[in-house]
Amino acid sequence: MKILIIEDEKDLQNSMLQFLRQESYICEVASSEEEADEKIMLYDYDCILLDINLPDGSGLNILKKLKEVNKPEGIIIITARDSLDDRVEGLNLGADDYLTKPFHLSELNARVSAVIRRKQFGGSNKIKFHEIAVDLPGKLVTVNDRVVELTRKEYDLLIFLLANKNRVVSKNAIAEHLSGDHAEMLDKFDFLYSHMKNLKRKLAEAGSEDYIKTIYGLGYKFST
Repeated sequence: MKILIIEDEKDLQNSMLQFLRQESYICEVASSEEEADEKIMLYDYDCILLDINLPDGSGLNILKKLKEVNKPEGIIIITARDSLDDRVEGLNLGADDYLTKPFHLSELNARVSAVIRRKQFGGSNKIKFHEIAVDLPGKLVTVNDRVVELTRKEYDLLIFLLANKNRVVSKNAIAEHLSGDHAEMLDKFDFLYSHMKNLKRKLAEAGSEDYIKTIYGLGYKFST
């Protein structure tokens, strides 16, 4: 899962970044409205943490732009404790949740998880696709109740495919999801092919059918 942290307070930005990376999220950061605009137009995210007060503008402007172009990301606005009007306006503009400063990082993690589940998996803690089951809070994958040991990248790849089941997703989109900003520095998709091969092998060894279809010239599709 990929998160964009839009926050100009460096200490808070670093704390959020380190904590969420420890929780196995891929995280990118932006410290201004201009930097955030560039990222949200170039990349897709599962959740955006959006500070309202930015040095060159307002996070509410970013929220308006996201809704104007129908970006599907879950959005959690971050506000000062006394800024009720900002929270109300942000929710009215389409934000999914809000946090007031200061907040506990464990609460941030819970809010992020809840927004992603609600946006992508109907609020459920579990994903079920035929014999494949995923416990999202526990990051546990099973095939016919048999645990499948996946690396972090393999797990992220499976969740991304499940979130986009029955759709063709490009190699570029998958690479960006798995590697964030670093994807554009990769000249080849060898790392993606390796993760895809290992994921398919591990699922097959556990007794799963092969649902990951290669769509030549386009990308991959997870479907029956």
